[in-house]
Amino acid sequence: MSLKSVNKVETNRYQLEVEIPGSVFEEALEKAYRRNISRFNVPGFRKGKAPRAFVEKIYGQDVFYEDAINSLYPDAMEQAVEESKLEIIQDHIDFELVQADKEALIFKATITTKPEVEVGEYKGLKADRVVVPVTEEMIDNELKKLQERNGRIVEVEDRAAAEGDNVVIDFEGFVDGEAFEGGKAEDQPLTLGSGQFIPGFEDQIIGHNAGDEFDVEVTFPEKYHAENLAGKEALFKVKLHEVKTRELPEIDDEFVKDVSEFDTLDELRADIKEKLESEAVREGDNMVEDQVVNQLIDALQAEIPNAMFERRIDDNIRNFEARLRGQGMDVNTYLQYTGMQISALRESMREQSERQVKLRLCLEKIVEKEGIAVTDERLEEEFQKMAEAYNMPIERVKNLVDANDLRGDIAVQQALDLIKGQAVITDLTPEDLKKKQEAEKAMEEVEETQEVLAESAEKLSEETASKEEAAEEKPAEEKPAPKKRTRKPAAKKTTAKAKEAKEESKEEAPKAE
Repeated sequence: MSLKSVNKVETNRYQLEVEIPGSVFEEALEKAYRRNISRFNVPGFRKGKAPRAFVEKIYGQDVFYEDAINSLYPDAMEQAVEESKLEIIQDHIDFELVQADKEALIFKATITTKPEVEVGEYKGLKADRVVVPVTEEMIDNELKKLQERNGRIVEVEDRAAAEGDNVVIDFEGFVDGEAFEGGKAEDQPLTLGSGQFIPGFEDQIIGHNAGDEFDVEVTFPEKYHAENLAGKEALFKVKLHEVKTRELPEIDDEFVKDVSEFDTLDELRADIKEKLESEAVREGDNMVEDQVVNQLIDALQAEIPNAMFERRIDDNIRNFEARLRGQGMDVNTYLQYTGMQISALRESMREQSERQVKLRLCLEKIVEKEGIAVTDERLEEEFQKMAEAYNMPIERVKNLVDANDLRGDIAVQQALDLIKGQAVITDLTPEDLKKKQEAEKAMEEVEETQEVLAESAEKLSEETASKEEAAEEKPAEEKPAPKKRTRKPAAKKTTAKAKEAKEESKEEAPKAE
């Protein structure tokens, strides 16, 4: 194989002309003939026994070309791309056959390459960070959540139903004395105060005891989904079977022993505080990362081929399908359930995918500028982490994950860590951040107003200039040309020039003697 030429046809698009010797092509044709001869019927020969020349005479000289070219193309293309030192960013390649005979196999392949990238200043980027201090109230709230999760439902026997209780009821509804469709149920569970039923229904259960039978009078909302019931008064016959409540355990050392690995409440509180502080630090770090990423993307200069975005969307679709499979669902079932088309799903991922592509290009350029290199030891550490995370042998992980891809991922993460580490960070309280955001929003509104006013002023100026030009041109167009040796009074004008012309006419007119 030889790479005959490399021509740039447009931005990020190159055409490679590749030549394969005729002898190599002939060998591929012979192999294609042997692979496919059993499919051909040639008169005078048993099936699969006809010589190649007879098959080509009956079915065409190029009958085996496609198979032969397909067998040669992958290796030839890989060598050509490597020799050209171009980096392809799409799987689809436009193919054009130029020559195929005993002399040579020549084809042209048009490929899309990664764009040239220019990044803005990435050192000393400014960012705000909010790290919320952990309070005792926050720790108490976490304990309450733990208490709620470990509560148990118990039947109430010594009191009436109250808000928050879980009840089981039978009911049947009537409008104008007639039962209506959907207005009857038995053993219906209901949490009082949940708003599950129409307004007023749950309130009238409160105060009743298990075993009570009573009436509930309500009025359906004016915008009720069943139009035949909207705005109408209704009477429900209700029987209350059960009243249950959630019994919460006491938060003490015994509770702590039951729900955690700790022995005392103080130990659990200390652990909760540590976790909340770590979470606050992570949120602050994520806040900084979001800001520097936005600045990197905004400053990026590159003509990015759409193929890069489409390929990233493909990757995100595959990742989404994998998550669905983990939940026991495939993408077709998901689309049916949501009523969404695959095109709409792809479009919903476009903005995120485009940001991912732009960020990756930025970070790869910074890796290049900073000379960031990932050592074999660092790569091995990452393989080990993945093996532990997925609970599989490290050799299996290495078979599943391309080492060069992983090395690239580590490098861009190191670049991002470098940028965050060099960022100029301002620590703010939540209140300070809110004030700053409000001030920035107000400034944006002022700038937008100024832009609108400037555009209006420019438009008005253009309109005024146009009117003045029209006013100056109009008298000259309307003034009649003077006739030879004859003077007529000037026509009446409304402009200053017309008035001057009239005065001139009066001065030049002959006086009577």
